[in-house]
Amino acid sequence: MSDSWKLTLPCTRAEAEALDFDDVRLAGIEPAPVLMTREETEDDTQDWRLDAYFEAKPGKATIEAVRTLLPSARGAKAVVERIAEQDWVTLSQAGIEPVHAGCFYVHTDTNRGEVPAGAKAFRIDAGRAFGTGTHETTAGCLATLDAMSRRGERYRDVLDVGTGTGLLAFAALHLWPQARGVASDIDPVAVDVSRENAAINGVKLGRGPGRLTLLAASGVDHPTIASGAPYDLVIANILAGPLIELAPGIGGAVVEGGSLVVAGLLESQEEAVARAYRAQGFRLAGRVDNGHWPSLRFVKRLRYAPDRVRRRGGKGEAPGFGSW
Repeated sequence: MSDSWKLTLPCTRAEAEALDFDDVRLAGIEPAPVLMTREETEDDTQDWRLDAYFEAKPGKATIEAVRTLLPSARGAKAVVERIAEQDWVTLSQAGIEPVHAGCFYVHTDTNRGEVPAGAKAFRIDAGRAFGTGTHETTAGCLATLDAMSRRGERYRDVLDVGTGTGLLAFAALHLWPQARGVASDIDPVAVDVSRENAAINGVKLGRGPGRLTLLAASGVDHPTIASGAPYDLVIANILAGPLIELAPGIGGAVVEGGSLVVAGLLESQEEAVARAYRAQGFRLAGRVDNGHWPSLRFVKRLRYAPDRVRRRGGKGEAPGFGSW
């Protein structure tokens, strides 16, 4: 295996949170680098760093392309290191710790460790699609779903919008094994990755109870999503902007009395997201704090369903936004 290279630049937390892994400024770099951010000093929003992993030594143009993503690093020295005879994807996962959220234990191929007694383990490797389960939003959703199951809630039709790696859909089917699941993402690569992860984790694909249908879709605009509506549980771990923009479509896919779990928003964006879903007839029924990334659980008020729920066979709606 050939040498790998790591480029390190300082950044702020805001810059780390705003990183777009498909940014056009990185489009000319082949193969694309793996980007990892981390906090250097606890609770210091100005002291974060970006590590970018490459299969070949990054040249000046590549370094400057990465630097443009981080305005605060304009005058900072870039540190470039050769990492001999190691897999750059494995390296990118080296700093990732397993996550134990609710009854779930999420790990990569390289950090499985000892699975806690009674936990359901999922292997989700870092790579072509965002999401390893380590991000606070994913952990918050896992804890929310587990708490819903522990309260005795039951669901038969589950939709995961912006599935990323498939993890949240897998978790829902573990908790409600007779449910029919649909998981969508605007990125076809994410759908392929979810399919691979399903095979790794023994998740059955296809239609029917206990199975998951994977598809590429813009928001909820897909005939399969529309024909399966309304759903009694919808999960959307995407960004605040898409959550707000897609509120009519996502809200319309939830059955009267059904549940909606959303994440991907910062504390400062919580009220705007909640307002968008209150306008669709939802009430806030629960909240999980996970750092600065809350996960929200809504329930659709009974009076809204007759004129707002999309019936089976109806047409999808809402412009598409990407998933994490």
